[in-house]
Amino acid sequence: MIYARSLRLRMMLLFCAVVGVLLAGSHLAIYALLSREVHVQLDRQLQGAARPIIADLVSDPNEEDVNELNLPDEYFELLDPSGRVLQRSMNLRERPLDLGGAGPDMSRPVFRTVNDPSRGRLRLALIPFRRGTEPRVLALAAPTREAELVLGGFRRMSLGLLPLSLLVMGAISAWYVGRSLRPVAELTRQAAQMTERIRSSSPEARDQAQTLQIPVPSSSPQDELGRLASTFNQLFERLDVTLRQLRQFVSDASHELRTPLSVLRGETEILLSEPRTTEEYQKTLQVIDGELKKLSRIVEGLFTLALADAGQLRLASEPVYLNEVLEETCALVSGRARAKSIAIERTLNEELPYFGDEAFLRQLFLTFLENAVKYSPPNTRVRVGLEKMDGMARVRFEDQGVGIPPEHLPHIFERFYRAAKPETGEAQSGGLGLSIAQAIARAHGGTIECKSLPGVGSTFTVDFPLPTS
Repeated sequence: MIYARSLRLRMMLLFCAVVGVLLAGSHLAIYALLSREVHVQLDRQLQGAARPIIADLVSDPNEEDVNELNLPDEYFELLDPSGRVLQRSMNLRERPLDLGGAGPDMSRPVFRTVNDPSRGRLRLALIPFRRGTEPRVLALAAPTREAELVLGGFRRMSLGLLPLSLLVMGAISAWYVGRSLRPVAELTRQAAQMTERIRSSSPEARDQAQTLQIPVPSSSPQDELGRLASTFNQLFERLDVTLRQLRQFVSDASHELRTPLSVLRGETEILLSEPRTTEEYQKTLQVIDGELKKLSRIVEGLFTLALADAGQLRLASEPVYLNEVLEETCALVSGRARAKSIAIERTLNEELPYFGDEAFLRQLFLTFLENAVKYSPPNTRVRVGLEKMDGMARVRFEDQGVGIPPEHLPHIFERFYRAAKPETGEAQSGGLGLSIAQAIARAHGGTIECKSLPGVGSTFTVDFPLPTS
């Protein structure tokens, strides 16, 4: 929370600094433009006042019109090109004008501001003209009081508005930055809750807790913070689901491993408790061997699924014929099928080339065939079909077994999914077979679909994309 406040403060100060610099620059630019326009208007007034006087001087070269002028706040002098005063207005008799440095320019009018000790700041215009054949310059000056009053008022207004604008900008930026960073603060809080949930020692509290959600800003759900909140909500949801699945998987795996380990420990203790006959030793070792094989299958299945989850399930892409792999798989299961008087009907007439891992494909097909034989009653049929359609290789396994209830159908590919037996209500585990089958199919780019009706049977369909020629 300290970091969030610090970030908000830094963003607010940066925003105020930028706005302050922009406002100060804008005021300075406006002041410069206003000052220039005020002086331009003053220069135009001086030129307008000089026109009739120059016209009189040009029309009557012998008259001394300038000496007779005595206008308030307007001062006139008639100069020669060297700057020598030829005539001056009556209000300049005591003190002449200060031309402010360089003399007149005979090629164009010259305007400048001069400081007169007795009259204050004056705007001076030096306007060249010809009086007969002689070049002359009319010097005309007027006070700049009104212009300075306008510019002074603008400066005072700017000095008052700038701090007020910065205060308003600071308040607005503090509100807006705080509102904008609210999803980040909420994200921090939710992340802390997720961390605490992961560390929590109460499984019941963890399982009953709802998925964390960061409120997405309704005013701007598509901006950066809105998308960040939405992305983290998806992350929290996926993480929550993954954690639940992981806990369930660990619990189920522990339960699956506990049974063979208990059998092994019990048989070993009985075997070591007292001397046994050779037949008893052999019988017990057969039980131990069966449980060890079961443990090996579970461990190998877990290893295969771990590789699949990590994206490291390496497949040997080699040319195979799916019909031949299916024939070999049917041959492997035929013995168990005959023992239950189950007929395996094959529709594998078409040769279908494919690129894949033959060993994994055989394991995939074997899973479905073994389940079909296992859950089918005696004197029934298992149909195995292969066809090519719409650029896909479709393999079908159809049995006449007990079927799968609709409420369990969405979960059959979950690892160690436990469902109650319909006849006893006792929990039974689905093991890892279908989970491994789904991982193998996905690794080949394929999909698995299951349709089942209790008491009628199940149909598993595996689709593999065929390479385009």
